[in-house]
Amino acid sequence: MLKNVLLFFHSTALRLMILNSTTHSRCPVQIIPWRAVVRYGDNVSADCKTSVLHKGMGWEASEGGVPMTKNQSLITWRVSELTEWDIKPFCYINYKIGDKDQCKEELPVTVYKTPDSVFISVNHSGPMMEGELYELQCDVHNVAPVQNLTVNWYKGQTLLNQTTFTEASETPVNKTATLLIRPDRADDGAQYRCEAELDLGAEGPQPHPTISSNPLGITVYYAPVFYDSQEKFVVGEDSNITLECYSTGNPEPEVWWSFNNRNISTGRRHINIERATSTSAGVYTCSATNKFGRSDKTFIVEIKGLGCECENSMI
Repeated sequence: MLKNVLLFFHSTALRLMILNSTTHSRCPVQIIPWRAVVRYGDNVSADCKTSVLHKGMGWEASEGGVPMTKNQSLITWRVSELTEWDIKPFCYINYKIGDKDQCKEELPVTVYKTPDSVFISVNHSGPMMEGELYELQCDVHNVAPVQNLTVNWYKGQTLLNQTTFTEASETPVNKTATLLIRPDRADDGAQYRCEAELDLGAEGPQPHPTISSNPLGITVYYAPVFYDSQEKFVVGEDSNITLECYSTGNPEPEVWWSFNNRNISTGRRHINIERATSTSAGVYTCSATNKFGRSDKTFIVEIKGLGCECENSMI
């Protein structure tokens, strides 16, 4: 029993010693805010306060230092126009702590600068070809700190990708980001842009500072394709029929018509068959072509009671 009691007191005393050592190992000052984020050339300030008696406290810094003060519990570091990128201010206090007579706490300072310009370009001149690979380039000029930079890529209002940077630099640098795209016909006329965003944490400005490039519009060349439309017509004699051929392509395709493999018209998007007879029955083909390809669309016309010998007329 006595052994257990002694063990309890020894354990309690040991915990108190550890707690006491941990408590007194910390410097008895509080810096508010605990981290400063400031735009290059703007003003910045931070308070250092204590609740203990001391022999003097002050701020040490390459700009805005505060001489040691004995009769105050709160002192302020202040710079009206911060122009030093790597400033490292710290608050110190003359206070007996362990075997030391002075301790200090540093204020982390992040100095940032938004880019002078953001520019988007592509490694190609002229129209793009559907299905080919192209590289977009985003140049960000004179930005800091680069480790907090994200380049956002947009097509219209849709976010496509994000580029971040692993290297660290406190002073402004120029950075380039790239993005590979493989446009299709739906991208003809699309506008791409890149945006430089600085994420400086919860202490930084909200929303995050962003600078966007001007939009880059692209033209995509592609082979002709046809829109859906009626392809079979069964009508009585003397009926009127309009066959419509709607196609798209870039460049604009050339269109012509053939009937049972014989050319009958060029340049028209539709043909009219008036007062159809037995000779009107057959296979009509609309062809669209540009320098990137050709597409054909067939229409079958049958006259009621006469049918259509279409198998022998198909191209």
